[in-house]
Amino acid sequence: MPDTCAHGDAIRPVTPSAKGCEDCLKIGSKWVHLRLCRTCGHVGCCDQSPHRHATAHFQATAHPVIEGYDPPEGWGWCYVDEVFLDLTDDMTPQVGPIPRYV
Repeated sequence: MPDTCAHGDAIRPVTPSAKGCEDCLKIGSKWVHLRLCRTCGHVGCCDQSPHRHATAHFQATAHPVIEGYDPPEGWGWCYVDEVFLDLTDDMTPQVGPIPRYV
């Protein structure tokens, strides 16, 4: 596992796709925490949520970097390199309020 992320070029300013996990909202499911794709703005749920939509989005699209997003938490995760990233100076503003479901 590398100590650095080689996917910084995938981190872009994005507009969040939904006020909650986009896929959970469609199916009426609950989530624990939200993750924001920093390539396209897809909002998905974390791996502690029943459907793990953020990871599913990565597997479907290969978009490598997510941001902790409820509220913006100042960190990111690169799925490919399996490293945390400091995004404190590049956090995506929350489009809210975002309802809590769990």
